[in-house]
Amino acid sequence: MSIGGINTLSTLNSTQKAINSSIQKIATGSKHPSASYGPSDYAIVQRMNSNIGAIGQSNQNTQTANSMLNVAAGATENVVSSLSSLKEQLLKAANGTNSDSDRAALQNSVNQTISSINQTALGATYNGMQLLDGSQSVTVAGADGYETVNLGNLSAEGLGLTDSQGNSTIDLTDQDSISSALDTVNSALETAMGQATDIGAAQQGMEYQSANYVTQQENLYDASSTLDDTDIAAEVTKLKSANVQQQFALHATQLQMHNRASVLSLLQQ
Repeated sequence: MSIGGINTLSTLNSTQKAINSSIQKIATGSKHPSASYGPSDYAIVQRMNSNIGAIGQSNQNTQTANSMLNVAAGATENVVSSLSSLKEQLLKAANGTNSDSDRAALQNSVNQTISSINQTALGATYNGMQLLDGSQSVTVAGADGYETVNLGNLSAEGLGLTDSQGNSTIDLTDQDSISSALDTVNSALETAMGQATDIGAAQQGMEYQSANYVTQQENLYDASSTLDDTDIAAEVTKLKSANVQQQFALHATQLQMHNRASVLSLLQQ
């Protein structure tokens, strides 16, 4: 084979590689569709993409946990409202103008309020999990680690409003029992308000963290795009140029093969 033929084959090989490279970059939109296009840059891009995915999932986890806490927060606010109403009932019962029948009627109202508090706390569920019976905590898995929000027991028993058998501990029989009941309700109210405050603080933190995740993800997208996004117009131009060079090389090869055949034909005559 002549030197010209070798050069032509070399040109064909190089142009085919250029064509394949451009096609792959255009198809994937990436300057580094595989490690063969630059091991270090490829590794950086893949690490960025992994971080983008992790941060996106972290943000989703934060939002899901926030939705869970919304349920707990709503129920807690209702418990606080019911306890405030319960305290008003006790103060009304403590007034010396009440007769025995008045206190008996107030006791029925108090028992109904306690039952409502219990139903609210035990009815606060998310994805089949009870949130305010003292058995649950919310763990948020993020790219930077874990955060746990503990949820207390706001059931009637957990707040000391009933005993373990479900019997009311709030007794309006006389002034001494009413005074003791007020202490119990005040303590329950402090517990419920503390729970509401903790949930609110946790939700504020999650909203901040979610916004932070969004910013991190946007920055990583920008960095990854700058490093790895293919300039489609430039690659199309390269592809066209490589195709033209390939056609010239193919034409040159065909001419060489034709000339060689002609020489061999003459030699055989």
